[in-house]
Amino acid sequence: MATTLMLLPGLNCDAAVWAPQVAALKDQANCVIPAWGLRDSLTAMAEQVLAEAPTERFSVAGHSMGGRVALEVFRLAPQRVERLALLSTGTHPLAAGEAGEKEKAGRMALLQIAREQGMRAMAKEWAKGMVHPDRIGSPLFEQVLDMFDRGSAAQYAAQINALLNRPNATPQLSGIQCPALVLTGREDSWSGPAQHEAMAAAMPNATLVIVEHSGHMCTMEQPQAVNEALAAWLRR
Repeated sequence: MATTLMLLPGLNCDAAVWAPQVAALKDQANCVIPAWGLRDSLTAMAEQVLAEAPTERFSVAGHSMGGRVALEVFRLAPQRVERLALLSTGTHPLAAGEAGEKEKAGRMALLQIAREQGMRAMAKEWAKGMVHPDRIGSPLFEQVLDMFDRGSAAQYAAQINALLNRPNATPQLSGIQCPALVLTGREDSWSGPAQHEAMAAAMPNATLVIVEHSGHMCTMEQPQAVNEALAAWLRR
């Protein structure tokens, strides 16, 4: 029987971010992708995952903000999680002092563009740092812009709020005993390899995968490599 696999999108992403994985894993897993709507906290998103999962136990994979939601799912209901995959994500809270203020200011500046000029105008600025430099202006880059354009400024604001109020999930890692996958792109400028190496080292049963020639949007940029890593994780 195929396992239930909850695939959790990141900030302003929708089901398109996981489309290559849903297609590749259809024989191994029944994939379910939540839509966050206007939920404005990681806990509310995690509660949604627990409510929408069609089976008592399931595997969960989260990309970017979705990885933080996956960790919150595990915190709330570890007995329900068979496997955990964390892709292009992190566990640190908003930094104190100047660094935290800089992150907040950067996110608010993008939100202002989204409100005044529309989501696509914001995405054109933001997405340049989200993909491998070679992919800026490519058809894949346009797919990313299309996805962000489907979102709304209100949704974006809610998810920014969730991220700015994120907890420190680092102490959680050592208690995650289930089979885990920790994966990121080699050129991910948002959440790079060193961060993921540390996360994997802290988890008792984690496999680390660094995807070559990929920025932050690894599921779309290098779907074959991500599909293979997820398929191996689902077999564990």
